[in-house]
Amino acid sequence: MAAAIGSLPSPSPSAPSIPANATLGRHLARRLAEVGARDVFTVPGDFNLTLLDELEAEQPSGVGVRLVGCCNELNAAYAADGYARAGRGVGACAVTFTVGGLSAINAVAGAFSENLPLVCVVGGPNSNDYGSNRVLHHTIGLPDFTQEQRCFQNVTCYQAVVNNLEDAHEQIDTAISTALKESKPVYISISCNLPSIPHPTFSRHPVPFFLSPRLSNQMSLEAAVEAAAAFLNKSVKPVLVGGPKMRVAKACKAFVELADASGYPVAVMPSAKGLVPEHHSRFIGTYWGAVSTAFCAEIVESADAYLFAGPIFNDYSSVGYSLLIKKEKAIIVQPDRVVVGNGPAFGCILMKDFFHALASRLKKNTTAYENYSRIFVPQGEPLSSEPGEPLRVNVLFKHVQKMLSGNSAVIAETGDSWFNCQKLKLPEGCGYEFQMQYGSIGWSVGATLGYAQAAKDKRVISFMGDGSFQVTAQEVSTMIRWGQNNIIFLINNGGYTIEVEIHDGPYNIIKNWNYTGVVEAFHNGEGKCYTAKVRTEEELKKAIAASLGPKKDSLCFIEVIVHKDDTSKELLEWGSRVSAANSRPPNPQ
Repeated sequence: MAAAIGSLPSPSPSAPSIPANATLGRHLARRLAEVGARDVFTVPGDFNLTLLDELEAEQPSGVGVRLVGCCNELNAAYAADGYARAGRGVGACAVTFTVGGLSAINAVAGAFSENLPLVCVVGGPNSNDYGSNRVLHHTIGLPDFTQEQRCFQNVTCYQAVVNNLEDAHEQIDTAISTALKESKPVYISISCNLPSIPHPTFSRHPVPFFLSPRLSNQMSLEAAVEAAAAFLNKSVKPVLVGGPKMRVAKACKAFVELADASGYPVAVMPSAKGLVPEHHSRFIGTYWGAVSTAFCAEIVESADAYLFAGPIFNDYSSVGYSLLIKKEKAIIVQPDRVVVGNGPAFGCILMKDFFHALASRLKKNTTAYENYSRIFVPQGEPLSSEPGEPLRVNVLFKHVQKMLSGNSAVIAETGDSWFNCQKLKLPEGCGYEFQMQYGSIGWSVGATLGYAQAAKDKRVISFMGDGSFQVTAQEVSTMIRWGQNNIIFLINNGGYTIEVEIHDGPYNIIKNWNYTGVVEAFHNGEGKCYTAKVRTEEELKKAIAASLGPKKDSLCFIEVIVHKDDTSKELLEWGSRVSAANSRPPNPQ
């Protein structure tokens, strides 16, 4: 007799049993570990608790993930951002439905803007509730569960809603592989009743990802190289400028090879600091228009040809659209496109392939670097402090410079730390990160947690202002909990100094905290933690000596108290130009 419509035939006695560990949650854990996300930053909520159980259950097998519990979802996603930056491949966070996801979305948007692969996993409603016309908690009170997914559509490159087991394997794999291919965040929502159910599609060891390599169109590549070589070889004093998209294009090494072959001087845009080795023999600093490293802008802007590798020209990187760059003199190389002057343009070309091919076609030309060598004057030292004199920011960074090594990584928060850290000379191997495109204050606390969790071979040194710290301060407690030995310099100048220089007002003054007291409260006698409040150069030296000596295994938090108007000259110049750009009157209608 035929089976009733809608029913399934009973399994035959010989059908193999499904292993208990062949569950959706454990498959996800193995996939995340496979692509490099060995730590998942989490905040528990009732919709993701079973998922967290399954992720945790795979950890003892050696092919799973560790759950790093965070204080809130925004910080968890910031931590995933920092983790992805540290070279592990992908960052991941796991939060609950809507109240968790919409809390994390700001950080996910930042990762999208910075081209970082991040997997945001959300525990979703029970699969039986989809289409039931029921109203659930953690929603806006409508029986439509797509609100969160629709919010994520603009800040992720793929959204998967997993509410049945039949296509869960495919959806998860497609989402993670898309994050890798696009180097952008993805969103995965998983119904809360599915993670622990075994299913035959979740084999014990998933087949390793094989992503088809992207290839350049050879005809287009040859034409682009021919046009670019002709353009550069006829110039008198060409220069190279590295931009932030070299990271996503995986073209940093090829860019250095091009610099070696060409003899051109090498500069970087501010958001590309750390992508090009600063010990390179022809490195001339950061090109940032009016706030560039000394003598760098003069060489770049006086060149008769410049190649920009993966640039982003926004109002911040262009100092209020004031760069003295002419399009007809520029070759703009994006991850998959080359534009020579005002044209022609060539598509379907990988940046690293273009650099490899161009390197062999350029005539060596050191003219621009020779000009730089003639005008260069070494940077001076800040004036020495008198005993008991209030500490100045430039004195602080003089001592920070001496702390850096190839085992360090610098993280700079949005604010004056951008400008002060740009002036640091990075030793070979020293990491450097900041969030220039999105510029979300508070990013650095979570990013420090995530970067340090991924880069166990480096000691993270973070710089943040008091205003930024107040946004996300809680995650210092997670750093202590996980035994991190980061050094955090909290620059206390009484407010939002970067905003003051763009547009001042009473709203830029914040309530002062006892910042070392706050961190001591987070410490609460558990783990290793060292705090210091410094007001003079003598106190700073003692704090640094302690952090590098007897407290080198502790989380070190150094509160640096400076005058409210003690800012870098670069911020003063940049702020006035960005203010002018922001305050342009409307165009006539």
